[in-house]
Amino acid sequence: MNENDIRGLIAEVKQGTLSRRSFIRSMAAVGIAAPVASQILLWNDVAMADATLAYKPTKAGGGGALKMLLWQAPTLLNPHFALGTKDQIASRIFFEPLAGWDKDGNLIPCLAAEVPTKANGGLAADGMSVIWKLKQGVRWHDGKPFTADDVVFTWQYAADLATAAYTTGSYKDIKVEKIDDHAVKVIFRAPTPFWADPFVGGQVGQILPKHHFGDYIGAKSREAPGNLKPVGTGPYKFVEFKPGDLIRAERNPDYHIKNQPYFDTIEVKGGGDAVSAARAVLQTGEYDFAWNMQVEEEVLKRMEAGGKGKLDITPSGNVEFIILNTTDPWTEVDGERSSVKTKHPTLSDPAVRRAINLLIDRDSVQKFIYGRGAIATASFVNAPTQFKSPKLKYEFDIDKANKILDEAGWTRGADGIREKDGKKLKYVFQTSTNAPRQKTQAIIKQACQKAGIEIEVKAVTASVFFSSDVGNPDTYSKFYADMEMYNTTQPQPDPERLLNQCVSWEIATKDNKWLGRNNSRYSDPEADKAYKAAQNELDPVKRAALLMKVDEIFCEAHVFLPLLSRHIVNAGVNSLMADISGWDTITWNLASWYRSS
Repeated sequence: MNENDIRGLIAEVKQGTLSRRSFIRSMAAVGIAAPVASQILLWNDVAMADATLAYKPTKAGGGGALKMLLWQAPTLLNPHFALGTKDQIASRIFFEPLAGWDKDGNLIPCLAAEVPTKANGGLAADGMSVIWKLKQGVRWHDGKPFTADDVVFTWQYAADLATAAYTTGSYKDIKVEKIDDHAVKVIFRAPTPFWADPFVGGQVGQILPKHHFGDYIGAKSREAPGNLKPVGTGPYKFVEFKPGDLIRAERNPDYHIKNQPYFDTIEVKGGGDAVSAARAVLQTGEYDFAWNMQVEEEVLKRMEAGGKGKLDITPSGNVEFIILNTTDPWTEVDGERSSVKTKHPTLSDPAVRRAINLLIDRDSVQKFIYGRGAIATASFVNAPTQFKSPKLKYEFDIDKANKILDEAGWTRGADGIREKDGKKLKYVFQTSTNAPRQKTQAIIKQACQKAGIEIEVKAVTASVFFSSDVGNPDTYSKFYADMEMYNTTQPQPDPERLLNQCVSWEIATKDNKWLGRNNSRYSDPEADKAYKAAQNELDPVKRAALLMKVDEIFCEAHVFLPLLSRHIVNAGVNSLMADISGWDTITWNLASWYRSS
């Protein structure tokens, strides 16, 4: 299908002779995934579809309590400090963006009155600016009106490097102007093909109230009471928060969407583990919903057989992967380990990294541990399909790994561990405490042993591992280990933000409170160059190739060792109607959740 064919189909959609769904199916047939097909329609002035869940309740409230389990317990409720997914999910209960992403990659207005298009004057044809019209009549939970001042302030807050926000990368290179009380203009430095990043989605887009955070911008940002006691515009109002344990909230009676939310209260319980969370929903029905069922396939099947609940498996761009540390995690420089001023004594050798990549049995991990929840992969970017590199392949070959190490001069000592120049191939491999991850560690450790590499496995409690606590040495962003494994989420149907984990200016350091997104500390001038070019490339084919190059550089350097393309797997009781998107936080459309009976 060529460009003229696509334009012909777009014209049919505009005329009403071809449905959106049929257009998206036609695009899928030629390898263009649904989220990108939706973006093509949006750019050509075809309005986005409505939210994916058909909401049936005819009045707000009356639904009783909604009880959720986040076994990786939230530790804060400021979305701009939400380093881990758990904190983004929790913050999104209270705060809202201008728009969010549904499961088909459609952009759905939230605090915005409409999605910007060329037809409504929102999108500049040159890609240099976007005008957002804001919904009127929205109030913060304390009764103050939501206005353009709050949007402009959120930009100022996140863009200020002294604030040390996790979201800085989305805001520091733009300018936001107030047009009037209910409209703002986002101005980019250069043509920007993926403009729906600032103020969009649960990871980076949530708006803060100026009157609560205005005195806490910059160096005082961590002192704001709102970091733990949120005042937002969302469907539920804050009642109580015990970090690492419990969130309680009540229905917002002044919510800006008619007849929503359905539930009267919400309780989010943290702690425990994925297995106990699955059991509390699928077997006992004690809770309505549990997030992230990172539980072995056989165990989940037995629980589902009880008939009380079901799994919700949603495709996404998330990836389970290993990072090999090319800096030295055991030497402290200027108050931090894993400093960019150091080199790892052995993992800085590309041959060692290449050998370790060959010692990962991805197919067995997928088949015997994750089952329906994942697909083995060698690519950091896996969706949409046109962004996935066809070059990146994986293999499991212990003999080849041994040969590579032999040729690189790493010889076995009397203890069987390889060494060179007095340095041994001995590594600490860390991840969060979770049965599938510990079993994955064990599989990799066993294979490495056969190649003369000694692995010490380390499991850190999830609420600690994914914490943004600057005083905690065991967080994944500090990376005080040789290897680490976790899942990273792709928050949008476009991999640009996912791939900023590969750029030099996002390296996590003491200076940015380890909130930079590049935890590997590895950088490559060619990756930086390709990423910057992709940010301003309006040709979708050329842009995809540039982003693909960034992925290839990190994967072919064997700094990133992708394992699995992860689906979002949650558990819900049979009566719960939940709208989950693979391109946003699970609470992106929480107001529309209801009980069918």
